[in-house]
Amino acid sequence: MPVLARAGGGLVPCGNDGQDACTIKDFFTMLINIYVFIVWYIATPLSIIAITVGGILIMLGAGNPGMANKGKTILYSAIIGLVLVFASYLIINTILATIGFKGNWANPF
Repeated sequence: MPVLARAGGGLVPCGNDGQDACTIKDFFTMLINIYVFIVWYIATPLSIIAITVGGILIMLGAGNPGMANKGKTILYSAIIGLVLVFASYLIINTILATIGFKGNWANPF
């Protein structure tokens, strides 16, 4: 489970033993770390699983239109969700720039 623990840096970059006290910049850095964790370790694998399940349902539903339609719905929903997750960087970047955050929010992709 080292991926979940993020063994090297952790989600919270401050306040632990031997580290400086947390500041507002560290708060935003933590939010960025949480965002990157959600995108790469939760949303991407789940969407890959959903795309696979949708494709399998489409292939198995060759004689059953209901199953094929359900597979198409799952496939379309997974693709749209994945596009929204990766496009959310633009929304978050715009909000952070609007409120004046000048931290280390580089493109995580």
